[in-house]
Amino acid sequence: MDAQRSSRLNRLLLSLPEGFLADSAWLQDQGISRSSIRDYVDRGWLERIAPRVYRRPSQLTKVKATLRWDVVVLSLQHVMHKSLHVGGRTAIALYGYAHYVEAGDTSRVYLYGSGLPSWLAKLPISAQFETRSFGLFANSSSGVEAKHYDLRSGEASGSQKDAESTSPWEWSLTMSAPERAILEMIDELPHHESFHQVDVVMEGLANLRPQLLGKLLRECKSVKVKRLFLWYADRHGHPWFKHLDQTSIDLGKGKRQLVPQGHFDSRYQITLPMELFNAGGSNDGQ
Repeated sequence: MDAQRSSRLNRLLLSLPEGFLADSAWLQDQGISRSSIRDYVDRGWLERIAPRVYRRPSQLTKVKATLRWDVVVLSLQHVMHKSLHVGGRTAIALYGYAHYVEAGDTSRVYLYGSGLPSWLAKLPISAQFETRSFGLFANSSSGVEAKHYDLRSGEASGSQKDAESTSPWEWSLTMSAPERAILEMIDELPHHESFHQVDVVMEGLANLRPQLLGKLLRECKSVKVKRLFLWYADRHGHPWFKHLDQTSIDLGKGKRQLVPQGHFDSRYQITLPMELFNAGGSNDGQ
């Protein structure tokens, strides 16, 4: 191997930790040609796991360990430097509210970003990536945080750590704060989430930050999401709700019928499923 190819290989080994992924576009940006990629695969320095997607082998991958969704996301964020974050119900679960999320639905991983690669849908992975744009908010970064994430436990905690001094197995995961995640989850109503599921999650969100919520609600582009969030917040009466400044939140005009033949709430001008009221709780709204 000549000196130039050896230098490129050394840079690859430094930039791509064992067990992490890179696509062919990123590899070519590192100066590695298509023929060299094939050569690296033949020599066992790279492992092809899907069309245009490669992984640097490790002792774990040699025993055919399942490709994990969190390794994929961390690879996108830290190796390929894609602009994306984990949000919605996935972020809710990562913050410790997993017991409020229905069993069987945790295999859906919600990713928000721009220019997300099409090969995500082709990976041999048990989870299903649900990709969304940044379009819900005027500011795509509001309420997005980098949290310390431990790949061994699959748990997020604490604040961002310096990527240069942290093991890849402890890289920070960029994800929605709970305040943003619940709004993203509400945006999935009524087709991809259930009103009951959101109700159960909202019941558990007793420690949201009213200042951040106010900022997010002002920047939220969806009247439906804002009205629904306020209805749920009013229903559960968490202490933070009375500290939420609603005066600058644009709730639009006119009625919103979210379900046919539902219950009309006059305060927030929305029609909701009857089962929310049959199950008890406040917000009669007549």
